[in-house]
Amino acid sequence: MSEFDVDLFVIGAGSGGVRAARIAASYGAKVMIAEEYRVGGTCVIRGCVPKKLMVYASRFADDFHDAAGFGWNVGEPSFDWATLIRNKDKEIDRLEGIYRTNLEKSGVEIINSRAVIEDAHTVHVLKTGARIRARYILVAVGAHPTMEPAIPAGELGITSNEVFHLETLPKRVIVVGGGYIAVEFAGVFAGLGSEVTLIHRGDKLLRGFDEDIRDALGEAYAQRGINLALKKTVTRLDKNADGIAATLSDGSIVTVDQVLVATGRRPNTKGLGLEKAGIMVDEVGAIPVDAYSRTLIPSIYAVGDVTNRANLTPIAIREGHAFADTVFGGKPTMVDHDLIPTAVFSTPEIGVIGCGEEAARASYGDIDVYKTAFRPMKATLSGGSERVLMKLIVDKATDKVVGVHVMGHDAGEMIQLAGIAVTMGATKADFDRTVAVHPTAAEELVTMRSPVVVKKPVAVG
Repeated sequence: MSEFDVDLFVIGAGSGGVRAARIAASYGAKVMIAEEYRVGGTCVIRGCVPKKLMVYASRFADDFHDAAGFGWNVGEPSFDWATLIRNKDKEIDRLEGIYRTNLEKSGVEIINSRAVIEDAHTVHVLKTGARIRARYILVAVGAHPTMEPAIPAGELGITSNEVFHLETLPKRVIVVGGGYIAVEFAGVFAGLGSEVTLIHRGDKLLRGFDEDIRDALGEAYAQRGINLALKKTVTRLDKNADGIAATLSDGSIVTVDQVLVATGRRPNTKGLGLEKAGIMVDEVGAIPVDAYSRTLIPSIYAVGDVTNRANLTPIAIREGHAFADTVFGGKPTMVDHDLIPTAVFSTPEIGVIGCGEEAARASYGDIDVYKTAFRPMKATLSGGSERVLMKLIVDKATDKVVGVHVMGHDAGEMIQLAGIAVTMGATKADFDRTVAVHPTAAEELVTMRSPVVVKKPVAVG
């Protein structure tokens, strides 16, 4: 009789945990997975998927406006928040059902309970009190939004968890933060007709992105009527008869109906029992792991946002799959976290893979930069003011394209395909000999021929 009840116990049924469980089971492992909330994790339940549905909703205002230039008369459109939320919830329920069904079809036993670690091989199921002995334990509990730094009456604000369940669309809203979530929801609320103030302590949005992209997004958001309060912070919130009054670091006060705080996320490791197994988390609560997602304890692994490596759903899925291949498939697999295509579903949309210009200069030294900005074809009749920005970064020594940056309609779709080429090590010559698809915006990626001239500072003295 085996000393273990299961081969693998997964704590957390989000994107990474579900993939790991299903792949491990396909290799013949006996697998249990525990989830205290809903199967599907942040991405499916209160993250990427519902957010993208809300992004779609917010963009119809532009579509209705643009239609007139093409001869359509659609009348005066109106929007109903309750309908959007109801239909969004219905779709999330459907997706959760699919996740559960796929786990069950794979032979994975689902436990609807919080589970904590008691030692290197034991998991305690809190709802039933059961103690499960597992040959391997995988921690895939993800992360949660924070409201940092703490301020007086900060509890008046909400996070990206609660924003999906607001009963009404706020007429006036503050979004605090400058990253993916803040930028995306600022665009959503603005598109749905809210008066939006976006407050960020930095001088530009999207820290870590190429400077041209950051500048262009700031200009586009200002043009869309979003009030950008940069180099400022919220120092306190107060409830009054007119709503929520936010006092800013410059002494000004902005009164709104809702405050969304999107300043960061922390791994869900508190109270998980990791220390009982000899695992110490880092300063933000993340679990340190090696290239194979293994902790210092050989029987315990961790994947996804709980490790704070590259906090994106596709990475969690890739890490979960690689874990199962390594431990149960006999195929040791590491995940490359250096070259990751990603999209920001702002409006205008952003797609990126590889280095920005400054980072490329630091890494490669001599580079060529190709850049174009233009009015998209659709805007010629619609009268829209949107612009498309595209930028290629090329390492001169090898001619390899080391960065692709796109801002404009369907940038996320473009960057997925461009990501294949860059991941394969495509050169600028490869881009140049690719036949353009005309008329499209994406054809500009393969028709830029002359690098921009970089002005060097003039030496003084």
